[in-house]
This record gives sequence, structure tokens and C-alpha cells, in this order.
Amino acid sequence: MKVLVILGHPRLDSLCGALADAFAEGARAAGVRLRRLDLVTLDFDLHVRQPSPNDQPLEVDLRRARELLQWADHLVFVYPTWWGATPALLKGFLDRLLAPGFAFRTCEGGIGYQALLGGRSAQLITTMDTPPLIHRLLYRQPGRNAMARATLGFCGIHPVRSLAFGSVRTADATRRAAWLARAHRQGRRLARGRITPAERLADKAGAWLRALRLQFYPMTWVAYTVGALAAAGGSAFGSAVFWIGYLCLFLLEVATVLVNEVVDLATDRRNRFFSTFTGGSRVLVEGRLSRGEVMAGIGLALLGFLVATAWLLGVTPAALPAGAVLGGLAILALGYTAPPLTLSYRGLGELDVAVTHSIGVMLCGFVFLGGAWHDPRPWLLSLPLLLAILPSITLSGLPDREADAAVAKRTLAVRLGPGGALGVALFATLLAAVAAVAWSLAGLGAGAYAGIGWVVVPHGAWLAWRVVRQLRADATPGRIDGLMAVSLGYVLWFGLWPLFRLAGG
Repeated sequence: MKVLVILGHPRLDSLCGALADAFAEGARAAGVRLRRLDLVTLDFDLHVRQPSPNDQPLEVDLRRARELLQWADHLVFVYPTWWGATPALLKGFLDRLLAPGFAFRTCEGGIGYQALLGGRSAQLITTMDTPPLIHRLLYRQPGRNAMARATLGFCGIHPVRSLAFGSVRTADATRRAAWLARAHRQGRRLARGRITPAERLADKAGAWLRALRLQFYPMTWVAYTVGALAAAGGSAFGSAVFWIGYLCLFLLEVATVLVNEVVDLATDRRNRFFSTFTGGSRVLVEGRLSRGEVMAGIGLALLGFLVATAWLLGVTPAALPAGAVLGGLAILALGYTAPPLTLSYRGLGELDVAVTHSIGVMLCGFVFLGGAWHDPRPWLLSLPLLLAILPSITLSGLPDREADAAVAKRTLAVRLGPGGALGVALFATLLAAVAAVAWSLAGLGAGAYAGIGWVVVPHGAWLAWRVVRQLRADATPGRIDGLMAVSLGYVLWFGLWPLFRLAGG
């Protein structure tokens, strides 16, 4: 292991200097290769005097510092916390060193920036006059957050652990000696590796949470609940069938999302415009999970789905129709990307998503709770929602169009081009609003859409205006995050309004 210790205190004969010495001694005893930078001994200008740090030539000492940072696997910053943050010496060093092109670069996807210092971890060791607990609870650790998240984390350095010593002002010799001993032990712990088992577990758990894409699950629950309420009224929530049924849908959605990750890997790798809404979770692209791990996750989700389905069929009053409806939904959901159907690669993906997330889950809720599959209520309830889903799922293909076309994924955006896909989104937006208002006026769908026109008409007009503006733009769409947010908000009305009307009734 290659470790770089950086002392950010402007005095070598300080407590921070002693802590750096103690940590370095422990690290050497752990058998690591260690280098050290005492910033006060370096000759460089603290200030970025040009419009960009890259316009200001690096001094010899800073060029050497960059070489050491690139060499290191693990960075250790030792500094005092002054006014809640780092000393000017350390801040100036980072301002000059972590420049665009070296520590990060701009990109079209994600947050618009790509970290370039990944594969490294860091340790912060800081001293302060404020007791660390007060600093954490009262001041919320501004210096630690700036270093760990906004600076090192932004550049890809992860994990960043911290160790704070204080209050220095009231510490006697015995307590300072204990701090030095602890810094020494921290260095010795590198013998076990620079990333602890707990950190590995936390990172893996975070990767799985990201892979699941939980931000899209609430709408499934809403549509399912609308169907259940239409069948059983408010008593649906007190029924075990309701919750076991949703468990089946949740596990099916997990399996579907993970299958998408595996099948769409080729297009996700090429996607330059990925975001929260499009381009997958990227856990496979970034190597945070392996293909084998995701495949194992698919297997576990499907096994859980089968067990939950057997449980459901044992308690629902309508086992045969419930099994048929759930089986049909499973085929359509998994077939979105899974062979042999691979509907999203045949130009049918948008319709598949709209059907499964409207009538598919709504009919499940209705049938699970004892309703008949041929009863017109769930079908009528689902149609406006189906139409409202089409704009957002069609628009989501626009940022992915270039990557999808490269791997022959025939989404509507690929088949029809940006203009055609936007035209479909515009037509579906208007048709959804018309259907919702018509349902409201005619009292269709058990009155669940009564009064919805007051919200969907203005929101639909807003969405239509955004789509028309995008149509008139003389450019191929890239990131359309704002438009996606408006379209997803539009969908919510068609789920939440019927949900609250049926729950209140």
C-alpha cells in the first residue's frame, strides 16, 4: 500500500505535526510505503490568480505533489480546524492542485462532472478547540463535510474517514499523549487494509440501493392500491392479501430492474446523457457490482417472487384469476428487456411500460382483493393513467437515443427520431387530459377522477408547452431533466388523485 501523509498546519512543531509523526510511525510499522508532504515547506502561490487554475503554471513543488498524489493509494490529511474549516495553507494547496483535467472533468451525464481520482481512499485527522461532539451537533462539521464530500469525494476519493481531537485548549499532557497513541494505532490499522470490512459493506449496500432504483417504485404501489381500493374500499389496507400481493409486485419490479441492468449494459456504456431519470443505475458500468452479483440478485428476487406468489394464492379469495393476472404481468414486465420478448428492442417498450404500470398493477390489486378481472372498473380507472405514462416513458428515450441506436435498441425515439417521439409525447399528454376530464364529467371509474381537471389541465398545458418548445429547438435532445421532471409530475396526478378519492370515499 502506498500512503501519502499531508501536514496542513503552518507550523511543523505543532500538535498536528506530532499527530502526523505518530500516524506515519504506525503506518510504517504496518508495512506500507509512505511519503510525506509538509505543506509549509513547499514553495507555491496559495492563490488562483488566473480565470482557471490550469492557466497558472504549477511550481516545481506542486508538480511533485501531483506526482505523489497520483502515486498514492491512501491519502492522510492532518490539519487544525480553524473557523470551522481548513487553514488557508491547505485550502490554497487544494485550490491549486485539484484542477480540471487532473482531479475531475466535465461530462454530459450524471451531475455534469466526472471524478478522475477514483480508486483512492483518505483519512482526515484534525484538531479543534471546540469539543468534537459540539462541533458535530451544533455546527454540523462544515470543514469535514467540505473535505470529505465537496472536495475529495467530488474528485472520486472514497471512502473518507475522519478522526477529530479536541478540545485542544483544555487538554493536558496526558490527554494529548492519548491522542498521539490513537493516531499511531490508526496508522497501524493499515496493516488490515485501507478499506475496512464495514466500509466495504456500506459501499456494497449503497450500490445495491442504487441498482434497485427505488425512486420509481412508489407509482407502482399507487396504481396497485387504486385497484385494491376499487375492489374492497378502505378495508383493503387491513387485509393480509393486500400486503402479500404488493410484496409479489415489489419483488417482480426488483427482478425487472436488475434484468434491465444486465441486458442494457451495452447501451448504458455508450450513454453520454445518463441522469436520475435515464441511462440505468450504472452500477455495472462503474464496476460497483459485478455481472455475477446482479445475476444472483435477479435469481433471489425471482425466487422470492415465486414464494410470495404461492403465499398469495393460498390466501386470496380468487386464486385462479389472481395467478393468471400476476403471471401475465410477470411476462410483460420481465419481457421489457429479457429475451425472448425483448419488447424494448422491438419498438414496444413504451407501450409495455404504460400497460404494466397502469392496468397491469391496477388489475392485480382489484383481482387480489376479490374483484372480477372482467369488471369494467379497473379498466376504466387505468386508461387515463396509461395515457399519462406514455409521455414520460417516450421522452426518457430521447437522451438515450444515440446509445440505443448503436446497439439496435428500437425505442420510439430511435424508430421515429426526436421529432416523432416528441409528437407522440405531445399527443399522449393531451389525450390523457381529455380522458381524465371526460371521466370526471361522466362519473366513470367510480368517481375517482371527479374534479381532476383542475390540476391535470394546467399541468398538461405546461407539459405540452415544454414539449412544443423542445420540438421547435433546432438541436438533437441531450439532457432533458426539466422536461422529464414535468412529465413525471404529470403522471402523479393520475395516480394520487384517484387514490385519495377512493380512500376518502
